[in-house]
This record gives sequence, C-alpha cells and structure tokens, in this order.
Amino acid sequence: MHAKSSPVRRRLLVLTLATAVVGSAYAASPTVAKPDVVAGNIDTSVNPGDDFFQFANGAWLKAHPIPAEESQWGIAQVVQDELYVKLRRISEDAAEQKQAAVGSDEQKIGDFWTTAMDQSLADHLGAEPLKDELARIDAVHDVNSALDAAFALQPLGVDAFFDFAVSQDEKQSDAMAVHLAQGGLGLPERDYYFNTEQGVAKARTAYVAHLGRMFRLLGAHEAAAKQSATQVMAFETALAKVSRPLADLRDPEKNYNKMAPSELTTRHTPAIAWDTRLAAWKLSAPNVIVGQPEFFDGLQSLLAKTPVPVLRDYLRVHLADEYASYLSQAFDDEHFDFYGRTLSGQAQQKPRWKRALRAENSALGMILGRIYVKDYFSEASKQRYNTMVDAVRTAYGERIDKLDWMSPATKAKAHEKLAAVTRKVGYPDKWKDYSKLTIGRDSYAQNMMRAQQWAFDDMLSKYGKPVDRTEWEMTPQTYNAYYNPSNNEIVLPAAQFMIPGFVDSDIDDAVVYGYVAASTIGHEITHGFDDEGRQYDAQGNLLDWWTKQDAERFNQRAQVMVKQFNAFEPLPGLHINGQAALGENIADFGGIMIGLDAFKKTAQYQKGEKVAGYTPLQRFFLGYALGWLSQQREARLRNSLLADVHAPAKYRVNGPLSNVPDFYEAFGVKPGQPMWRPESQRVKIW
Repeated sequence: MHAKSSPVRRRLLVLTLATAVVGSAYAASPTVAKPDVVAGNIDTSVNPGDDFFQFANGAWLKAHPIPAEESQWGIAQVVQDELYVKLRRISEDAAEQKQAAVGSDEQKIGDFWTTAMDQSLADHLGAEPLKDELARIDAVHDVNSALDAAFALQPLGVDAFFDFAVSQDEKQSDAMAVHLAQGGLGLPERDYYFNTEQGVAKARTAYVAHLGRMFRLLGAHEAAAKQSATQVMAFETALAKVSRPLADLRDPEKNYNKMAPSELTTRHTPAIAWDTRLAAWKLSAPNVIVGQPEFFDGLQSLLAKTPVPVLRDYLRVHLADEYASYLSQAFDDEHFDFYGRTLSGQAQQKPRWKRALRAENSALGMILGRIYVKDYFSEASKQRYNTMVDAVRTAYGERIDKLDWMSPATKAKAHEKLAAVTRKVGYPDKWKDYSKLTIGRDSYAQNMMRAQQWAFDDMLSKYGKPVDRTEWEMTPQTYNAYYNPSNNEIVLPAAQFMIPGFVDSDIDDAVVYGYVAASTIGHEITHGFDDEGRQYDAQGNLLDWWTKQDAERFNQRAQVMVKQFNAFEPLPGLHINGQAALGENIADFGGIMIGLDAFKKTAQYQKGEKVAGYTPLQRFFLGYALGWLSQQREARLRNSLLADVHAPAKYRVNGPLSNVPDFYEAFGVKPGQPMWRPESQRVKIW
C-alpha cells in the first residue's frame, strides 16, 4: 500500500486449468497426477522472454473471459466469489434467527441483510431516506448555509468541497491529528477533467449527462436538469484545477502543513471558521494538518464567486450519488450506468446479493470478520505465514548489509526500522466494538447512513486519546494487504491466503514464496523503504534518517524505474505514470528480490527437483505471476491509468522481472527479446 488507509493491492489466489498445454521448451510434463497450481495456467505458445505475464497466465486468461457483470476478471475475482458464498451463508443464517437479541451481532447482520435484499421496499421509498438532508440542502441561501450543509454531509461519507480525517500525526505518530485535504470531485481523479485522450473526453461528456439524469430523478425538469449538470461540471472542473496531480500527492513532506485552525481561516479560507466548525464536532484541536493549502485558497475563491443555486445543486447531486446504490432501482441503475458501465466497462450489474454483501462488509466488516475467521481460517495457516514473515525479514536484513550504494550510518538506521516492523497476520487480537451502531429494517439507505455516522463518530472519538496500534484498517475477509507507515506495520488479512481448489499444505514452497513471500510480505515490507515510506523512521514518524548522499543515490536509482514505467503505453495515448506508481513498483521489485533470497534458503530450492516440469526457480517466478493473473476491460484500464497508483497487472509482472538477473537465468532470456534489458539499464535498489 502507498498510504496508510488506501487499499494496497489486489492479492493473489489460485484456480488452475486441469492440464498444461505442451509445445515449447518450457512446457510441463504431459502427464501430471493432479492439476498443478501454476502449470495449467501457462500459454506455451508464448516465449517467456517475450512476455512473461502472457506465458505464465495466458492459458487461464483465454479460457476465462471477463463475465458481463465484471470490469476485470482473474484470480482476485475468483477468490472474491468464494468469499461471497461464505459471507452469504453467514448473513442468511443470521437473518433466519427469529429471536436474536436487539443489538446482538446476529440481529445487526440479519436486519442489514434482510433490508438490503428488499428491492420492493427500496423502490417504494425512492429518495425518501434522504429527505432530511435534501431539505437541509434546499434551505441553503448563502455560502455559510452551504457550508452548514457540507459539514453535515461529511459524517455521512459525502466529502463535499474537501476531505476530512482524524488519523495519526505523520511527525508525531503517538498522537492523533485532524487532517484536511483536497477532495469534492465526482470523477475518479483530477486528470479526468483535463486529459484529452478520446476515451477520457467521452467519459467527461457522459458524466455531464449522468448528472443531468440524476437531477431529473431528484425532481428537476429537463431544461433545469441540463443546466444544473453543466454548472456543477464547471464548478468541479475549477475545483480539479486547484487540486494537485496524483504523482504530487506522494510527497509526505509537501502534504504536511501544520497550522492553527484560525490560521487556516485567516490565510486560506476566510469563509470557513474552522475553530467553530471543528468545535461542532466536539474537536478542540489546537492544530490541523493541511495537505494542500493552495487547494483551500482555490476553494475559497470558488465559494465566493459561485452562485448559491450551483452550490445547492453540487451538494444535492453528491449526496444522491453517494447513496444511489441503496435507493430505488432507478437511482441504482443510473449510478451503475455511469460508474459501472462507462467508467469500468461492466456490461451489467452484479446480482443484488453480491452488492448487498459488499455494502454489508463496508458497514459491519469486523462483525462479519469475527464469524469468518472462526469458521474459515486455521491456526496452521496463521503459523505458516507468521514463519514466512520471519524468513523474509531475515533475508531483508542480509540484503541491506550487501548494498554497495548505502553507507554504514544509513544501514544501521535501516536495520533499526526493519527490526521494528510489526506484523499482523490473519485477524485482530482485539475486535472493534460496534455496540453503539444501530441497524434496523426501515431502509437500506438508512442503515448505510447510520453505519457512516457511526464510523465518523468512532474516528472522532480517537482524537486526544493514545493511538491504538492494535487496530486494523482492513477486515479479515478482505482480499488485500497494506503497510501503514505511521505504525511501521504490515497487515495481512486472512482472506489473502485463500487458494480455491487447493489446501494450503498442497502448495509447494516455490509457488508460495513467489505469490506470498514476494508479492505480499516482501512487497509490504518494502513499502517501508520505498520513495514515500523511506521518509518515516522506525517509530513511524516522518523524519529524515538518510544521509544526504544515500538519499541522492536512492533517488537516482528510483528514477531509472520511473523512466522504465513511463515508457509503457497500455492504451494508445495513455502511458503509465511512472512517478505516481513509483512506490508500488519499488515494492514489487523489492518484494521479488527479498522473497527470492528467502526462498533460496528452503529445502526445495536447494534440492533443485522439478515439479510439473518446472525447476524451483521457475516455479517461484510463476508463483509471483500468479498473483497478478488478471485481465480488465478498456474502460477499467483507462480509469486505473489516470486514478490509480498501481500499474496494470501485466506490467507489475513484466516490469520488475525485467530487472531481476535470476529471472534471466531461469528462463534463458536473451538479448533482443522484449523482456531483456542491458545490465546498465536495470533498476538496482534492493
């Protein structure tokens, strides 16, 4: 993960074809006792030195086209489908308990599930669940009342005008701080408002049409709806113009601007009395951390010159879009038509039960998690991956010692940070308390609003209290993992270790070290030493612990990777943003190098025996590629290139591996092949 609360990356999991295709020098044995975890995925018509991603995964991808309800399809989605089945069973069992005590886990899960699945109730209510908030917005008559409405929407998950959070102070990780940052856009990222690529331009046009249809659903006449849509788009475009580009948001020092709330008011936003506004949330904060002060200058200017009716429309449509999926079919369909079909390329909605589970996970995640791990995650699996963390940490320390570009002084600090990395594997030792969250059967949208309000209140309650470093930001049933720089920790939820069709003990170390030790454990630890994470010390404080010369050497080497990824052009006219994706790409590369070092100490590597026709070293790289077994629709790809700091799956395989000498050795990669890079042009960081 690249930041403390962002989703990190999609993890791996495995589903294979029953037999391997034969016909190249790298083909597996024609007879395999049972389906192999990697051999059946291989497209042997492709030379691994030409396109290793396609070689490793091509047979599976050809046999599994993207379903109509999906914008991408691969191992992650297969795993998610299995998770859906398990969570549905939990939810239906809870719903069938007629005597569940009010406030119990079973009552909350059962009532949430029952109400979310009741399409007829949602259709009957229409936009009625939003009536109080819509009435508040309708009463807006000046800038101050518009701000009243915006601040009332923040606890409901609507980041109108700006983004707000209470989280750890980057320079004092044992204290919680108020954070204010740019936000308030309806499109995924600020470059969507300006990029001239044809597909992006079409998305902008479609967004305006979507806004118009939303205004119609909210009761506006055709002409008024079109005018409102055009004006809101103009307002958001102006807001995007004063927002920092994606790559610039990766500089933690530039995003750290601590000041008194009164100073923020005086210097940047005279229209917003921050002391008073925060006090209304019972926050008595002597300081706030402002991510992008220039954004708030721009916001102030926009608030001063934008007609009040436009501010009303902006607030109204952002509220409606936030909750459209939980309202009537008309709202749900319209929201999907733009955000699902246009921006992601989905041909049709997922079935309602899957969408209900996605919302339930968001609202009641840790309640579901307690039941999930009890039923589906073994202590043996937890122990295996705890042991693997130790192996990767040891290998990392040995690699630090071998670096020829890092001085002894910086190496000592790096060892200190590495030793202090906390690991969280499987599930929390202490579960979150949901006792204050009320779930009923009045409406789906109301349950989501209560959940958002509860989460907001829970966040506010942390201010002024000691930091709880035991807390998890992901549920155990989340197919993902992350590194938190302020805690200097890696978090590995239970669900990321699922392997459909295989029990954990069936997978050989070569594959496990590729898809877990390299692409997850090593990846997440390396985030502590990437271009952003390396700026935090062992205690999680934003503090420069590098010598000037070592920092310069690191940056020079990192720029080699930026240049490599900038050259990739997944869609005509749209390149990967090498600077924005730098942290993830460094983590991928570092994870491979460290995971490989750890694997070389295993008995399987040292014996060197082939499995399904492949050497241990080859299986390690095939295991790594398995973690990125995925394909996506063009619209989804376009979205990720503009708004995601993660490179597309193919390039997360071919990109880092083209810098790994052992990969060249394993598959006989030769000069002139696309995967070959002259040694002088390879990345050499970890």
